Amino acid sequence: MLKKFELILTVVENKKLNNSYFQLILTHPNPLPEMLPGQFVEVKVENTTTVYLRRPISINDVDYKANRLSLIIKNVGDGTNALSKLCAGDSLNLLLPLGNGFTLLENGSAILVGGGVGIAPLLYLGGKLREKGVKVTYLLGFKYNSDIIDLSAFEAVGDVNITTEDGSIGVKGFVTNHPVINSKFDRMYVCGPTPMMKSVAKCAIESGTDCEVSLENMMACGLGACLGCVTQTKEGHKCVCSDGPVFNINELIW
Repeated sequence: MLKKFELILTVVENKKLNNSYFQLILTHPNPLPEMLPGQFVEVKVENTTTVYLRRPISINDVDYKANRLSLIIKNVGDGTNALSKLCAGDSLNLLLPLGNGFTLLENGSAILVGGGVGIAPLLYLGGKLREKGVKVTYLLGFKYNSDIIDLSAFEAVGDVNITTEDGSIGVKGFVTNHPVINSKFDRMYVCGPTPMMKSVAKCAIESGTDCEVSLENMMACGLGACLGCVTQTKEGHKCVCSDGPVFNINELIW
């Protein structure tokens, strides 16, 4: 298990991606610790009287050469709204890296399926898989065209396929409506809303494809101490923050 650190990082850039999403690029004067795809950070929200707990945020990407960490965040409440107002030069207290990440496939092919803000950790995952010789295919689902962010970084890693629920771009419907999901892959990796992940898991079971999902249960401490994020598994209740957030679908009772 990787050692956890509490670090003060500096905001390099706060980039607005669309009306709901923004990207924080952070740096630290010392080399960043090793982080695995699928792990997350707990962000301390300062200068607010309404937010008391850290906010769990998926690791979007890590550039060790440039010593930078990227987080993609959806503005949904007081905590994330406060983070959306950060400017270059501001400091941010992070606890990292937390949780257990994805199991990296060696060679072969993988489809990385994401919905909404669940696409965020799939960029770092895709890059690490490609380093191992894996052919990466992305299947990313959005409600509307206006929800789509710049996907050029994903396109640099693998083939990108898109669905929108209103059909404004890509295939109309959910990710399970896209024909690429019926192609043969050695593994599926999934992150997004639970109903979407359950639907994709069903496709994986029917095709006999190994599948890992990243759960999005509400997390408070991020360390497995408060027991607020437990999920039911075939081995009993487990904390999503410390035993997960990544689980093989064969472990879960869905």
